Amino acid sequence: MTWEDLDARLDRVPGTISVYVGRLGARPTWTRRADATHYAASTMKAAVLVALYRAAEAGRLDLDDPVPVRNGFDSALAGAPRFANDQDYDNDEAVWARVGGNAPLRWLAERMIIRSSNLATNIVIDHVGLPAVAEAWTLAGARHSVTGRGIEDSAARESGIDNLVTAADLAALLGELALGARRPGPLASPAGCASMLDVLFAQEHREDLAAGLPEGTRIAHKNGWIRGIRHGAGVVFPADAPPYTIVVCTTTDLADGGPSGEETDDACRLIADISAQVWAARHELAD
Repeated sequence: MTWEDLDARLDRVPGTISVYVGRLGARPTWTRRADATHYAASTMKAAVLVALYRAAEAGRLDLDDPVPVRNGFDSALAGAPRFANDQDYDNDEAVWARVGGNAPLRWLAERMIIRSSNLATNIVIDHVGLPAVAEAWTLAGARHSVTGRGIEDSAARESGIDNLVTAADLAALLGELALGARRPGPLASPAGCASMLDVLFAQEHREDLAAGLPEGTRIAHKNGWIRGIRHGAGVVFPADAPPYTIVVCTTTDLADGGPSGEETDDACRLIADISAQVWAARHELAD
């Protein structure tokens, strides 16, 4: 199947589907509506991770210092009441088990990525600040993505403060992380970028992009989902070809069963199928 064939197939899916495919540091091989904005869901957590590691490298935070695990946060909307996360809406009981105690920021960042913990995410944002997350996007070269509030900050959301991403911006962020592990870059030191990649490699939700790859293939990735939204963003490291970035963002009416462990849904199958077809073409991606 050619890129044109795949594009035509996606044209028949109701909704907005954005794709970015390309080798690291090269022009994209194939894009589809890559600058269209989508609600971020949990993909914004990758930028929060970068902001945290940057703060640690600047000496503003120590990743191994324990911090209080509390479920209460200031709204991004000035004057709005504090908000809290809903445990039933989260994906990680391990963080909730520590409420009232302490946990290292490094551990919270890992749970934010590998289990997509909302509570851990808001605690990390509380320590780094939303401007630092915005700076991470800017340094990566993102043009349209915004992290304007924490997760479940309903007052901010209802006032129009939102979290948005594009496929191109997610590709820029993750691609720069992967390149930054090889040489100094704008996001963090090579050691810092390598550490962040290790967290993304440990992702436990593997029902979309990773599901389209041969078992054992290394992929550093973050996904996100809510009703009508399913995104997957990652860097794939084949053993027989150069690494490549793949991002698929979907805002559709396709069924979405939620996190791994639940019934595989149409949106996940679509992303896995795109991932499989890109894998099959991995030797043909543009340099």
